[in-house]
Amino acid sequence: MIIAPIIFCTVVSGIAHVSDAAKVGRVALKAILYFEVISTLALLIGLLVAEVIQPGRGMKAVPRPGGAGGRVEAVWERKQAEHHTTLDFVMGIVPKTVVSAFVDGEILQVLFFSVIFGFALIGAEKVDILHNLIDQVAHGMFAVVKIIMKFAPFGAFGAMAHTVGKYGIKTLGSLLGLVATNYLTSLFFVICVLGVVCLIARFNIFRFLYYLKHELLLVLATSSSESALPSLMQKLQAAGLSKPVVGLVVPLGYSFNLDGTNIYMTLTTLFISQVMGVDLTWGDKIKVLAVAMLTSKGAAGVSGAGFITLAATLSSIHPELVPGMAIVLGIDKFMSECRSLTNICGNAVAAVVIAAMEGELNREKFHNALHGKVVESSSV
Repeated sequence: MIIAPIIFCTVVSGIAHVSDAAKVGRVALKAILYFEVISTLALLIGLLVAEVIQPGRGMKAVPRPGGAGGRVEAVWERKQAEHHTTLDFVMGIVPKTVVSAFVDGEILQVLFFSVIFGFALIGAEKVDILHNLIDQVAHGMFAVVKIIMKFAPFGAFGAMAHTVGKYGIKTLGSLLGLVATNYLTSLFFVICVLGVVCLIARFNIFRFLYYLKHELLLVLATSSSESALPSLMQKLQAAGLSKPVVGLVVPLGYSFNLDGTNIYMTLTTLFISQVMGVDLTWGDKIKVLAVAMLTSKGAAGVSGAGFITLAATLSSIHPELVPGMAIVLGIDKFMSECRSLTNICGNAVAAVVIAAMEGELNREKFHNALHGKVVESSSV
């Protein structure tokens, strides 16, 4: 119900905000380039881990889609009956009308229009009201998500009880395996990938994360990286980063640098396909990377947003996989915490790296902050 409007609002808003970043020019370009490189690495790591470990192979389940799921399956069967060439696929991305993309729930078509519309707003005159309207609609849609998430425990209970009752207690082992794989993969990403980036920027990842311990605990408690945004920006400025760089890179990162969400999407997509016995070709997996790179843009750090972007990705790749989301609904709370923690770590590191590249980092002040030699600002 809410996937298409949320994808539209967040993608358009995320791209359109580059117009503000363009005023800072060089910093914005470096930040976006850094975000794309690190985000792609996160997607690839999630994909490779899922391919090697295959956490869903031991669990076989074919959820019966009902309601909207039935419509998704019908659309999938209709598409399967059609002969698809590469040209058909490319032409299918372009909607017949703007409204038809939303009415038919064609996420790729919604993404196509959203990207074009977002770029059209960059540099356009007299669109400030439209910018604000789209941002406000996005906030409104995420308020709807919060209402839905209030009822999510009931859905998680039913989904978990049904899964275990129908497919056996061993399914819990597979689900716990997915959670463990997600946490270990994210930990590997933070320590190895972000750790190497920190070494290149000449600071220690562990001391840096300890400095941000209050923000990380807040994110852990709320399952939302957005909850710690104000205090994160204060802590980074207190550590010697210039206010303009922090004010640009951190908010921009919440749209373009969601490393935890990227790992989650590729890992969970392949998990669901393995559980449901749907073999994805390497072409499909490349498509997963491309679509996930788009659907994750602008996905705010609100609890539940990652689950929505997963739905958008599955709808675009293989609509028959959408009912499989019921399998992972019961554990999404645990996955959400991991996503949010990885997201905030990635954005904090990005801010320091860009500040260092621009000479906007006070090294002495930063060193003192990481070694506890300055008074920390309020973090909650």
